[in-house]
Amino acid sequence: TGRAVARAPRSRAPRGGGSSGPARRAVNLTELLQSSVGDEEPAARRRRPPQEGTVLLFPGQGSQFMGMGRGLLRYPNVRDMFRVAEKVLGYDLLSLCLQGPQAELDRTLHCQPAVFLASLAAVEKLHHHQPSVIENCVAAAGFSVGEFAALVFAGALDYTEALYAVKVRAEAMQKASEAVPSGMLSVIGRRESNYNFACLEAREHCKSLGIENPVCEVSNYLFPDSRVIAGHLQALEFLQENSRKYYFKRTKMLPVSGAFHTRLMEPATEPLAEVLKSIKIQKPFICVYSNVDSKKYKHSKHIQHLLVKQLVSPVKWEQTMHTIYERQQGVEFPYTYEVGPGKQLGAILRNCNLKAWKLYKHIDVSEDEESLDPQSLWFIV
Repeated sequence: TGRAVARAPRSRAPRGGGSSGPARRAVNLTELLQSSVGDEEPAARRRRPPQEGTVLLFPGQGSQFMGMGRGLLRYPNVRDMFRVAEKVLGYDLLSLCLQGPQAELDRTLHCQPAVFLASLAAVEKLHHHQPSVIENCVAAAGFSVGEFAALVFAGALDYTEALYAVKVRAEAMQKASEAVPSGMLSVIGRRESNYNFACLEAREHCKSLGIENPVCEVSNYLFPDSRVIAGHLQALEFLQENSRKYYFKRTKMLPVSGAFHTRLMEPATEPLAEVLKSIKIQKPFICVYSNVDSKKYKHSKHIQHLLVKQLVSPVKWEQTMHTIYERQQGVEFPYTYEVGPGKQLGAILRNCNLKAWKLYKHIDVSEDEESLDPQSLWFIV
């Protein structure tokens, strides 16, 4: 970064798992970021012209693909990150990312750690080619599990401990999703679409089938007229069959076995809450925005509370995009970098704020990454 690193990397093995040794040199993102801003007074940082700041976006589950990470292994720390992951997770994540099989990579308990690691590895690539982007970063946000990567980048979480928390989270969400026949429905609507009314009628339909306390609610706010609705399978099937009534242009069942970001994930909250109590959480060095309320995280307890609440709350990504990029007319937008697999967050940004998207770039995690259709339906949980 052109400045001396502030201190040796902070990395401890989490309770119940983890490693030492390679973990101590696996990632220096926290120190990198701290050293880039450590000499500046907070007031001076706030006065930085908008066009000189950068924003990093971290993707979530659903962006994974077989072969991701291949283009990152040449960069410093990345191989160490995978070595630490093998010890924390108990399996060879690098082999799974590069060779699959895809069905195993797509499982919740595997793809969440994979996307988390690939995103932070993409930061290493970005720092290698454009260190000024890291030095000038003023804000970060991550979609669902991507929040953990954003918080590691921002210095709030240690890499090894965050990876262990992601492992526990992914396993708990996998278990919760298998307990009730449920899923997620991606919806492209119209201005006249009333998602809450549609969900209400779908729940009433489930009650008529004898389902007690049915769940059907918006779980992801993506961009104007685009939502993901999650809940009992019978409710989602009802919405598909009656899509014209609710002015839905397109609907698509997503290849997941659970209703993520609804109260059906309640069983997953306790395991995550326990592991978050056992790790050290610090205030981020830069602004990190929460999925729960689209506002900046304030302090460690705030982070701990909202990361758990996020499991059963809708991801307010559209609102977060408005919060980050809202500015007075004539004020320039920052450069935005999506770090991690896929380009879905860029596609969302384009639909939320075209002017901000014009300064968007994607950091590939594979040399032969397939291009994605920005208008395609996707899921990210």
